[in-house]
Amino acid sequence: MSATEGPETARPALLEVDDLRAAYGSSQVLFGVSLRIGAGDVATLLGRNGMGKTTTVRAVLGLLRPAGGTVRFLGERIERLEPDRIARMGLAVVPEGRQIFPNLSVSENLRAFAANRNRSADPWTLERVCDLFPRLAERSRNRGDQLSGGEQQMLAIGRALMTNPHLLVLDEATEGLAPLVREEIWRCLARLRAGGQSILVIDKYVQRLIALADTHTIVQR
Repeated sequence: MSATEGPETARPALLEVDDLRAAYGSSQVLFGVSLRIGAGDVATLLGRNGMGKTTTVRAVLGLLRPAGGTVRFLGERIERLEPDRIARMGLAVVPEGRQIFPNLSVSENLRAFAANRNRSADPWTLERVCDLFPRLAERSRNRGDQLSGGEQQMLAIGRALMTNPHLLVLDEATEGLAPLVREEIWRCLARLRAGGQSILVIDKYVQRLIALADTHTIVQR
């Protein structure tokens, strides 16, 4: 089950999830999650560990086939589409654990994701990403495995932005990061919000999520 808090948005729907159910084998994990994200909105998924927040993201991204319910993105049903097709529609994820290319440089990591980018009137470039995260400009020639955890998270966010996403999804946005780096990530997310970027974010720092987001969906069983 889920419950959404926050004012109803009049903005056109970007992502609509209705009664989403999912299971791993015979073990049901999601019991009817519903949420709506309007264009330009920032939304959160809240809930205790094990309630299905990451599973919800995996089902939306096509990484886990739902057992029931519907997922619409840009008005099109996507719950039966393959993950690469969903990504090409403009849904980008910053996964838990970051999953950058360790042997590629910062610049190469960013360029790799620009290859399959969505068209945009205001496309993301290496310069824009480095303006958002100046530390990446300083480390542009370093390999991914030479970066700190915070720098890797900045790179993972920048890499997702290079696809020009309609919706940016962050799973555990600041997990394991030092306090100063966490603050930098929150500032950058606020800057993205001010620029009109739609965002769905999961994180354990509830007060920061409440301050950042327009709506909050509580995932529970």
